[in-house]
Amino acid sequence: MSAHRALAKFGGLDIVANNAGYGLVGAIEETSDKAVRALFDVNVFGALNTLRATLPTLRAQRSGHVLNIGSVGGFATAPAVGLYGASKFALEGISEALHGELAPLGVRVTIVEPGGFRTDFLSKLSMQVEPASIADYAAGAGPVREALAGHDGRQPGDPVKAAKAIVDINEVAEPPLRLQLGADAIERVEAKLDLVRRELDQWRHVALSTGTGEAV
Repeated sequence: MSAHRALAKFGGLDIVANNAGYGLVGAIEETSDKAVRALFDVNVFGALNTLRATLPTLRAQRSGHVLNIGSVGGFATAPAVGLYGASKFALEGISEALHGELAPLGVRVTIVEPGGFRTDFLSKLSMQVEPASIADYAAGAGPVREALAGHDGRQPGDPVKAAKAIVDINEVAEPPLRLQLGADAIERVEAKLDLVRRELDQWRHVALSTGTGEAV
């Protein structure tokens, strides 16, 4: 249903959910330009098109909730899925900026960062796999390729519980900007936060050495 038809039928919008997307497996150098552009057309530009069609209504209402379905891979990506992660990183950046732009207008924004859930995401219906064409990447990307291939239907997350959590977050007065789902998502986010903090502290002296020394 188009935004115009939805408005004509319901008279307004409460929630705009961007859930369209699919996965892409392949080392960065192995992945074709065509595959990357097709991925971003759906995962990033598809979301932008939906937002352009619906934000005028949410702004006019001074209410509503934008719900972007990202991935924990959009916060902490991995070898062999870096380009999928990049598309979700883009959605993270869009959501974070949008949060600041829409908050003064009474419109809320949340990006959901699921871990592995027992859906068909890892099946051939939702995951495109580029050929492993460069032997040098067997060590870096190979293990992730193999793990994903054998993980379909064995993910730890319950999609029914995930759906309930997503529905429930729309009833909260002050929903979070980011909502992680699954213990594996929490683990990956915490590991990245620890790494960023560790490297920030280790190289802080270099960062600070680049200033002019003038008071700001």
